[in-house]
Amino acid sequence: MCNLYNLTTTRDAVVAFTKAFRDKAGWNEPSVDVYPGTLAPIVRVGEDGEREIVRATWGMPTPPVYLKSKNYDPGVTNIREVDSSWWRRWLGPTSRCVVPFTSFAEPDPKSQQPGERVPNAWFAQNPERPLMFFAGFWTPWRGVKKVRDGEREFELFGFLTTKPNEIVKPIHWKAMPAILTTPEEVNLWLTGEWDDVRHLQRPLPGNMLVVVDPPAKPTDDKLL
Repeated sequence: MCNLYNLTTTRDAVVAFTKAFRDKAGWNEPSVDVYPGTLAPIVRVGEDGEREIVRATWGMPTPPVYLKSKNYDPGVTNIREVDSSWWRRWLGPTSRCVVPFTSFAEPDPKSQQPGERVPNAWFAQNPERPLMFFAGFWTPWRGVKKVRDGEREFELFGFLTTKPNEIVKPIHWKAMPAILTTPEEVNLWLTGEWDDVRHLQRPLPGNMLVVVDPPAKPTDDKLL
């Protein structure tokens, strides 16, 4: 399960790739690690039909059957069973988004050293880490993410996963994110009907993904 990814790029690069018309995110960090429950930029189609960059919280609403007695909802970051009644409500283009990233992580238990935490393996399209996008969903939601914060209004997102390719499978055999690599795929995901886009829930070919080092931290706080 992908529960960490990195975005090292510029707002202008995301705008150019997705043809986003508006920036409502105010996002300009040169590099950001994104964890569940945190805000991150996504691109969606706004109410007026124009594409926009906004910030949303990573973690879609959890099916109630899995919450049981919890009085808060930590959210679902990765979505695979799109034929379930819970997820079908968000399959239309008005609930779809794309999530920009340059590398993503999967836990790598085989590399764990005695007494140390499980390390992450990082994946990118190539060593230069070009911009790519997860095929995602978003929704407005009112509820409790953290008990101490109480009930609040949120905009939430999550993204599709699929079976792993030959690069990811030796490290994480269950799944990998569904990844979009071209403006044409992004445009189709944001505008097409479900029957026309469901084929994008597929593993990226093995020759389009490599294992990379963890993202480098910025050397200063200069904003791009």
